[in-house]
Amino acid sequence: MNMVEDLKKVFIEKMGDGGEILAFFAPGRVNLIGEHTDYNGGHVFPCALTIGTYGIARKRADSKLRCYSTNFESLGVIESDVKDLAYKKEDDWTNYVKGVIWACQQKGFPVDCGLDFLCCGTIPNKSGLSSSASLEILTCKVITDIFNFDMDGVEASKIGQYAENEFVGVNCGIMDQFAIAMGKADHAAFLDTATLEYKYAPIHLDGYRIVIGNTNKARKLEDSKYNERRSQCETALADINKIEPVSSLGALTEAQFDELTYAIKDPVNIRRARHAVAENQRTIRAVQALEDNDLLTFGRLMNASHVSLRDDYEVTGIELDTMVEAAWQQDGVLGARMTGAGFGGCSVSIVKEESVDAFIENVGRIYKERIGYAADFYVVEIGDGPRQL
Repeated sequence: MNMVEDLKKVFIEKMGDGGEILAFFAPGRVNLIGEHTDYNGGHVFPCALTIGTYGIARKRADSKLRCYSTNFESLGVIESDVKDLAYKKEDDWTNYVKGVIWACQQKGFPVDCGLDFLCCGTIPNKSGLSSSASLEILTCKVITDIFNFDMDGVEASKIGQYAENEFVGVNCGIMDQFAIAMGKADHAAFLDTATLEYKYAPIHLDGYRIVIGNTNKARKLEDSKYNERRSQCETALADINKIEPVSSLGALTEAQFDELTYAIKDPVNIRRARHAVAENQRTIRAVQALEDNDLLTFGRLMNASHVSLRDDYEVTGIELDTMVEAAWQQDGVLGARMTGAGFGGCSVSIVKEESVDAFIENVGRIYKERIGYAADFYVVEIGDGPRQL
């Protein structure tokens, strides 16, 4: 627990001594399969990681919100007021903290006094492992415990998503926040995003490890084509609804979609919608394969997911394609795909334990030769959800 003690020292240095100082942690997440399905009413299959975001917090007597991150030391302590919360570009990462406090206030959880808040993320920033959702759920946990609110994980994930949609302005689905708020060690959550019904599926990767490859191409969802993809899917669904009432793309099988494709006016939107429908069906099949202990099929479905994200959804880019295609060539690889929103960020591969070192060395070499700079790799464990330390 040395890290927590070290962070408490930094907290006192930046915020002053006194009061009850509490420590918290919220994980990052990786989605094993089911990408860009969460805002299309489909299924996702994410798990929480043992890397994430640490928070040290203390209640204040006034309404000031003072935030400091060891990841952005040059920004210093950023101040705002819980009675006057608005998105400000210059407030940088603290907009996620402010957004969650604002969302809590909107949803009947009255945060009526300020906080001193320090955070430290062990997730690579802008990597696609959900550093922002981790910070949102961490903030939820801090507020819930400090103000004694009765808020469960599902409610926390809704608040995190509401903050990101309405305060930060990213039209994300609920997957990231849900995966983090509801994390369970050695399990992934099979979530129907249309109903929020979920079940935990144990991940038995006997003799295999999960390896994350970080392209080190930073991306920002607000600046990416994320909102554009969402609106293309919404337009495709609206076109289908002129012919036949369908609640979401996730409600369609591939055969049903093929029969309705003629209704979609724009050929680009056909490809976007095809990905959403097919990826949802792949996710359902992948979870069944895991339950049948059929890792081979699970891996093949991961590969097919990447091809669809590359060709139909067009969210991969040269960095992710280079990394995933290099992964496919290596010995001991069950499956590999991009994970997260795309446009940079990370890949996820399932690799035989004895092949991990060679995998990292070979994929790293191919990536650097082609892209011109190095990738980073993490062999990760599946961890629990947010907690007070």
